[in-house]
Amino acid sequence: MEPPPNNEPGQFGSTFAAAPTSKSDDSARAPQPIPEGRRVDAGRGLAWMGEAWQMFKDAPGSWVACFLIFLLIMFVLAIIPLLGNIAGALLSPVLIGGIMIGCRELARSEELTVAHLFAGFKEKSGPLLTLGLMEFAISLVVMLVAAAIIFVTAGAMFLGVLMGQSLEVGATLEPGFLLGAVVLMLVVIALFIPVSMAVWFAPALVALDGVEPLTALKWSFFACLKNIWSFFVYGLVMLGLAIVATIPLGLGWLLLGPVIMASVYTAYRDIFFAEQKAPST
Repeated sequence: MEPPPNNEPGQFGSTFAAAPTSKSDDSARAPQPIPEGRRVDAGRGLAWMGEAWQMFKDAPGSWVACFLIFLLIMFVLAIIPLLGNIAGALLSPVLIGGIMIGCRELARSEELTVAHLFAGFKEKSGPLLTLGLMEFAISLVVMLVAAAIIFVTAGAMFLGVLMGQSLEVGATLEPGFLLGAVVLMLVVIALFIPVSMAVWFAPALVALDGVEPLTALKWSFFACLKNIWSFFVYGLVMLGLAIVATIPLGLGWLLLGPVIMASVYTAYRDIFFAEQKAPST
């Protein structure tokens, strides 16, 4: 099947104008990502989910299978003490990169298969593993900082007890204590937000565009920062859908999980590639 040329909208609209399938001239003709991305309208946060749903409908069986296998691999690694967590951090970008490769094939009107989940081991395995190592190192630093904040806060309370300021029964239910706990939790969450921004698009940039891992982390962070309002809308939509998906014994996640995966690709294409418009005649 001959893919649509670069100057015509692809299957999912102008945002997904298909790249040429010939590997010999991919590097010469394929559009290059915009460094650090571009700013898009806030409403695009909703559109990313809608376009991801269209991608899911093209191959629902393969999407669900990829999602379940991904979860199974991450779960098995998570129950292995220490080494499993490290392996999970290293392999996660490789598996997500494979999903992004599968999304690219769908955008080219090709077929998504379970094999795409492991395509990252065949294409860009070295850079993706390096990306995983960098993500693990960054997350470890943030976790240590968060642990230090919690330790200092708890230590201050313990010091107060040693100095005779005994905690009364029910003190943990007082508004001041609860407010402090909430603020502490928000501080810890805030520390991880920049990490999430840096890793959100990084696997796609490495797997699909050959961007160096460190550069991919930087581009992903600033792309998310530029589109903070788009991600705010995206987050609200995802939160609402997550509540609905959880109600029927969590079975809705068999649909929402794959759609969220696909939405990473739809957002990546929207932010890092300008719309391809047909020339006027």
